[in-house]
Amino acid sequence: MASLVDRAASGEAAADNLPELSVSELSRALRRTVETAFDRVRVRGEISGFKRHSSGHLYFALKDADAVLDAVIWRGTASGLAFRPEDGLEVVATGRLTTYPGRSKYQIIVERMEPAGEGALLARIEERRRRLAAEGLFAAERKRPLPFLPRRIGIVTSPTGAVIRDILHRLADRFPREVLLWPVPVQGPGAAEQIAAAIAGFSAMPEAQRPDLVIVARGGGSIEDLMAFNEEVVVRAAAASAIPLISAVGHETDTTLIDYAADRRASTPTAAAEMAVPVRADLVAQVAELAARLRRAAHRLSDRSRERLGLLAARLGRPALLLALPRQRLDDAAERLPMALAGLAGRRRAGLAAAADRLSVRLLREQVARERARLARPQAQPSVALLAARAGAARARLEATWRMLVALSPEATLARGYALVFDRAGRLVRSAAGARTAGRVRLRFSDGEAGAVVDRRAVGQGDLFGGSL
Repeated sequence: MASLVDRAASGEAAADNLPELSVSELSRALRRTVETAFDRVRVRGEISGFKRHSSGHLYFALKDADAVLDAVIWRGTASGLAFRPEDGLEVVATGRLTTYPGRSKYQIIVERMEPAGEGALLARIEERRRRLAAEGLFAAERKRPLPFLPRRIGIVTSPTGAVIRDILHRLADRFPREVLLWPVPVQGPGAAEQIAAAIAGFSAMPEAQRPDLVIVARGGGSIEDLMAFNEEVVVRAAAASAIPLISAVGHETDTTLIDYAADRRASTPTAAAEMAVPVRADLVAQVAELAARLRRAAHRLSDRSRERLGLLAARLGRPALLLALPRQRLDDAAERLPMALAGLAGRRRAGLAAAADRLSVRLLREQVARERARLARPQAQPSVALLAARAGAARARLEATWRMLVALSPEATLARGYALVFDRAGRLVRSAAGARTAGRVRLRFSDGEAGAVVDRRAVGQGDLFGGSL
């Protein structure tokens, strides 16, 4: 019993001799110990709880079947990653261990990280490909034909790499076109989002400024270097593009998921330029050949038509002989027509004059009859002398009117030796110039008509001394 008491007393004395540390001092001591013992480690695990802070730092945990290790990647290191970290991805992280006193936890500060082998990365890409294909993003009916000769070509790539120079050089050799470059990073954090934004940005441009074709291009590299073009956001942007799109990522053996969503895949960026435009010289030669063929065809058609026309003309005979008799008949009819019209007009005019004469006589008779009837009506006891005077005056007026009518009638004028002159159309000729113009005329006398030919030479009027004016 005494020995136990003595040992207890000695233990208490030893504990009293330990230095007293604050929590901060102990935490710093632990940190120095951990960082000294594990200043450079390489650890393999699966990413879990991945989070990108607004500061640009990355926070996540590495785990396996039995343990979990917190990890952090500072912003400067995160910008140099060749792939996009995400939950479930197995990686190999290289860095140093340290502690976080605020939570009494230890963690690894990652200085370098890569996928834990291409097999795991390819498996994730294949799983993503099957899932997007099931949504129909890679369906053949979604593919659109490329424009034959685009006016304007949009290119999504890095502005400083050799890719853009190769594309521009190849376009200049084949068929120079206007090019719109949308500069983007082609690897590293944020590259996928910027590539997707560039594709959507071209589609959102106004119609007058929008390119007719878009090329998304990048040079070759490892699978990690090309991971931005396997990201889901890029694949969906390519599938939703309103403009036909060519993917030209990597070398001929490289395949990324954007190749499945694009309308056409080019093995290299240079091949994409060749796919985008035809060779101008070939087009010029083709147009020249087509023009020559068109001219030859036109000449053949003209020759055949001329030959067919000659055969038909030979079978029809000479048109002049066929038209000679009808032309002569037409001339004869044209010669007789004016005389026939003049005769018809003369007969109609004579009949009209006779009708006018008869009408005038009838009117006078009717007027005399009305006057006699008026005079025969009983008046209010007029005197015999007055009635006789009125009757005498009326008779005198009637006789004067009748004598004037007879004297002014056409027949009376013709009876005095005058004649009416008509041209071949039956129009009255009122002057010597009109008679010379008519040439052939008809003369109407009191006892009938006669034809005459007018001497077209002007004849002057004789003066009192027998000369001509």
